[in-house]
Amino acid sequence: MQISDPAAYHGYWQQDLNSLNSKFGTAADLQALSSALHSRGMYLMVDIVVNHFGWQGNSSSVDYSKYAPFNKQSYFHSFCQITQTDYDNDDQANIEQCWLGNSVVELPDVNTTQPSVINTYNSWISDLVSTYGIDGLRIDSVKCTQQSFFPDFNMAAGVYAVGEVAHGDPDYVCPYTNYLDGVLNYPLYYPLTAAFSSTSGDMSRLKAMINQVKAQCKDDTLMAPFLENHDQPRFPSMTSDMSLIRNAILTTLMMDGPPIIYQGQEWALASTGDPTNREAIWLQPGAYAGTGVLHGWISQINQIRNFLTAVSGGQWGLYANNPIYVDNNNLVLRKGYDESQSITIVTNQAENGGKVQIGLSSNDTGWSAGEDVYELIGCGGVTVGSNGTFIATVQGGVGQIWVAKSLASGSGICGL
Repeated sequence: MQISDPAAYHGYWQQDLNSLNSKFGTAADLQALSSALHSRGMYLMVDIVVNHFGWQGNSSSVDYSKYAPFNKQSYFHSFCQITQTDYDNDDQANIEQCWLGNSVVELPDVNTTQPSVINTYNSWISDLVSTYGIDGLRIDSVKCTQQSFFPDFNMAAGVYAVGEVAHGDPDYVCPYTNYLDGVLNYPLYYPLTAAFSSTSGDMSRLKAMINQVKAQCKDDTLMAPFLENHDQPRFPSMTSDMSLIRNAILTTLMMDGPPIIYQGQEWALASTGDPTNREAIWLQPGAYAGTGVLHGWISQINQIRNFLTAVSGGQWGLYANNPIYVDNNNLVLRKGYDESQSITIVTNQAENGGKVQIGLSSNDTGWSAGEDVYELIGCGGVTVGSNGTFIATVQGGVGQIWVAKSLASGSGICGL
């Protein structure tokens, strides 16, 4: 832990499962927020942790009577500190039983193998979801809790749950998809950021990881892609080229699973990691105005994603992305069944990138010779050639989303 204030708003430092942080408001306030979101067709997703509680002080000073409902030391694992060596060696026994934190703020590790702990947690999450109308859960520090804890917990919640398993190897991460609905797509995160952090990024590695995750994980359409979070450096700290940043966001939003946009990403903040990337966004100048440098881009791509979901009756999201083309600077993704498919082209050529033409066969795109297709970001169309070849021209580092023009007609996008 790099922050010593136990009242910090972004700490996973709970002490009473049944109480809300009064600095944020009351139970009635949270219920009102839930209702307001639902009235706008939005969902409420809550970030929780079951692995540990928090304590300001070292391990020997913990007063377990201050905790609720686990108010005895016997509910927790005996103290040992997780080390970087444990993570490097994937020492699962230590990762699951030892404590996160340090001598300033310790995080006593809950013994989630105990039946009484399991039953209490299952009842608690069921009540929490029903009381506040929660629609989904992000579960922190999942790899620090034994896998067998999660199926019954997920079932008791009765809503979609995605777990944080901070590891880049699909061999390590994918087994967790057998115990939870989904996990954060950390295996994709590393080749994604590497591909777009410079014009020499490896697009082939990104393509390979998309296919590997699809092959190894139970259902990659339930995994959550992301470009930034509170534990990792913000992406604009890796590159200042707005074309690269936009293409990385485009890839995230058009990837399989529910994409995550981290608070502040719309402002292109460039902090380099924990804790500086946990800024209080409401303190940013104009924070509520929706005028961040990437507000419009994120909104535009999200509108297209929502359109594709709606026009396909939800089937677009159930189709696992198929990388159909890659070269040194470009990657092409097909997503969606025939008649509602999209073709997304992402590039790391940067803002000063030259003109490149990419030809794709009808076997790749699903479009027929003579069919009119339309690009929904730049707003322009072409006709598929008589031999079934679709040719896209990529220029200036601008990503593209193509669909059949007949599909987009009446969508309002690009005035169609």
